[in-house]
Amino acid sequence: MAQLTVAGFGEVMLRLCPAGKKRFAQVLPGQLEATFGGGEANVCASLAMLGVKSRYLTALPDNPIAQAFARQLAGIGVDTSKILFSKKGRMGVYYAEHGSNMRGSNVLYDRDYSTISLLAPEDYDFNAMLDGVDVLHLTGITPALSENAFKSTLALAQAAVAKNITVSLDLNYRKKLWNWRPGTTKNALANECMEQIAKYAAIIVGNEEDAADVFGIHAENTSVESGKLNINGYREVAAKLLAKFPQAKCIGITLRESVSADHNNWGGMVFDCTAKQAFFAPLDANGNYTPYEIRDIVDRFGGGDSFCAGLIYSLCHDYSPEDSIRFAVAASALKHTIPGDYNYSTADEVLALMKGNASGRVKR
Repeated sequence: MAQLTVAGFGEVMLRLCPAGKKRFAQVLPGQLEATFGGGEANVCASLAMLGVKSRYLTALPDNPIAQAFARQLAGIGVDTSKILFSKKGRMGVYYAEHGSNMRGSNVLYDRDYSTISLLAPEDYDFNAMLDGVDVLHLTGITPALSENAFKSTLALAQAAVAKNITVSLDLNYRKKLWNWRPGTTKNALANECMEQIAKYAAIIVGNEEDAADVFGIHAENTSVESGKLNINGYREVAAKLLAKFPQAKCIGITLRESVSADHNNWGGMVFDCTAKQAFFAPLDANGNYTPYEIRDIVDRFGGGDSFCAGLIYSLCHDYSPEDSIRFAVAASALKHTIPGDYNYSTADEVLALMKGNASGRVKR
């Protein structure tokens, strides 16, 4: 099979965290660990680690911090040649505290007036950005930043479809965003904007509550806050998403049950829109859904992004739906063991976990 190229468009931020599971009040004044992260960049980094050609598309200020990010991502193997460096705006920042036990993780955004939120569609050369691209990955995070960022995301999706490029969309609802139209509720604005983008997506992905937050499509008898999910209810969620977006070919949903900040049960579902059939992973020896019990979580940020990357990887390699969801869930489970936003897991490591090698033994 020919090597495919996957591009991702969106905002990347400087990520600042206290070491370990400390709180800001414990370490400031003092040191914070600086890395980079952003939904679409995370997907591109993960795909590069899995051996897929990826290209990251964004707009950044032309300064040393943004250049350092581009060099780092290029060092992983991502094509950064189409990044637009501008004299407008700034690089956004997000501050993250890792939770522990009953104390959840917390994120503080400082991303107003970021470059990508200021630039309009006419500032980009979409044709050059999409040259040689087979799959374009977008999320609901970038449109939530500003009207310009929404319009740019929508225009890029339209340009991709016009070039017969497959569009992948992670709904990725963020409650702390969608503030750019005063007088309109966050959910209503997300619904209005994401409906316009999602109609171009062949691959639609969300977590256990995204469809409810964005489109009002709920899984019955599910309580995300208490960590109790009605797994079978997500078959109906996918079916309703397909009814709303009939051009979709594949719908993926991550299924996270939060026992505590350190212990999550993790799995997922893929819905084959052609066969109208749902497939879950992981499964036990009897074929029953039995999620990974991820204890002592190192870093859960980027878990959904690594799921998207795993799903795109599987589809690029013509995996069956059963193997696609197994691969995507295994890849994202491994991400929980790795600090930072990026999933540094290789395809061989993901395949080993798929086959049941979860002992964590030293390889000599």
